Amino acid sequence: MSSSSTNTTLNIPVLLASLGILYLFSKLWRAHLEMAKFDGIPAVGPSGLLSSFISGMRYVKNARELIKEGGWMVIATGPELVNDIREASDEYLSFDEALNEFLQIDYTLGKPHREHLYHVNVVRNAVTRNLSARYSDVRDEIIAAFSEEIPVTDDWTSINAYDTILRIVCRTSNRLFVGLPLCRDPDWIDLNIQFTVRVNSIAAIINLFPDILKPIVGNLLSPTGTVTRRAHRHIGHIIQDRLDKQDQYGRDWEDKPNDLVSWLLDENPGGKYRTAEDIAMRLLNTNMAAIHTTSFASILYYLAVQPDSVIKALREEIVAVVEDHGWSKVSMGYLRKMDSFMKEVTRMVGVGVLVSGRKVMKDFTFSDGTRLPAGSTVCIPVWAMHHDERHYEDPNEFKPFRFSDMRDIEENGNIKHQMITPNSDYFLFGTGRHACPGRFFAVNELKTLLAHTLLTYDVKLEGFSKEVPEPTLFTSAIIPNQKAKVLFRKRIMMD
Repeated sequence: MSSSSTNTTLNIPVLLASLGILYLFSKLWRAHLEMAKFDGIPAVGPSGLLSSFISGMRYVKNARELIKEGGWMVIATGPELVNDIREASDEYLSFDEALNEFLQIDYTLGKPHREHLYHVNVVRNAVTRNLSARYSDVRDEIIAAFSEEIPVTDDWTSINAYDTILRIVCRTSNRLFVGLPLCRDPDWIDLNIQFTVRVNSIAAIINLFPDILKPIVGNLLSPTGTVTRRAHRHIGHIIQDRLDKQDQYGRDWEDKPNDLVSWLLDENPGGKYRTAEDIAMRLLNTNMAAIHTTSFASILYYLAVQPDSVIKALREEIVAVVEDHGWSKVSMGYLRKMDSFMKEVTRMVGVGVLVSGRKVMKDFTFSDGTRLPAGSTVCIPVWAMHHDERHYEDPNEFKPFRFSDMRDIEENGNIKHQMITPNSDYFLFGTGRHACPGRFFAVNELKTLLAHTLLTYDVKLEGFSKEVPEPTLFTSAIIPNQKAKVLFRKRIMMD
């Protein structure tokens, strides 16, 4: 009896170890079969079962250079392949599924944000349509935010640019999204900024784990519960009041505010999505996109190192346009040099090394015969293409008026070389029908921010450095330098 019990006890660890080895072998064999599907696609770095791990770790800290070489992820380069991605149907190449995977939306934003994307159409249509009507409010908030965050003084004042710009951009965007006084509430601003940071960092952590563990890790790290409760304290009663009035008076009730909350209610599909909690999360989601895509910190760093001739040209353009057309959404469209300056900054830096990710839903064949298996992901290496001499002359040189010069020279350049226009050479806002729906708002806001800065302040880097602060790189994200200090003083009028 004792001997049999001992043998059984000894056999359990052996059995578990054997099962573990068999499981590991099956996973390795499955990985080998999956990797074999990519045999026709060149790989950067080691591509064996174990050696490919080296490339993966290198990607975490050095994604920009790795992707410039080619990238372990499937990277499509060249106008023909980019056009294939742009024209492919969602049945084959899905933007939504790639975004779901990248942001781990089920855990970071909640399943309703994956199941129904009506808020994206609101940004694409209602937000863009109301830019002119709400422009004066947005500009008013820019003036108020700058005056509080960066007081106008005769002496140079040192400002931590990244944190300050985040608050200004968040506050300005929320003047359009939720209006006064909530847009100025410090806790509401902090909530939206921290939510943006947490979503991206939590998603990055979840993506480090194998699929079998992602639900466990995702549910442990999910911010949705605490964030929803915090947001509800600020906006819940406002949303509920709007819901009640819509039920009582219909869609177009008297004195209805013209803001994102109302536009979301107008397009709301009803059912489980018609709750204060769901709408509050969609406000946070929209804020996340607005904060992430407005690259004003990078623009400010480049502005601070420009020679007087560039600053003078930008200021003269603003003064001339405002004298002729006033301050409006339409007048911002006449700022060709400013548009070029901002576009050139985002070409040089951008917000990531990859863009336009698509999940391959069905086996897909490019026009050159390259075949992608279902389940893989394909992206465009935006940073590498923006620094490729086949696309740009002197690609590593910052030319502030590169694109305004192109608009003057080329027959169809007026539209093609605008910052808001995605094309085969410029991908800040993605490409095709999934190009960023909020790009019109983002560019208009950036121009107004920059115009106010130029007409109000002189700007230099701390120590009067002429070197643009290096951004931070993590996986495929490019984050403006978070520690750089920028000097501001009251603008000195010069002849």
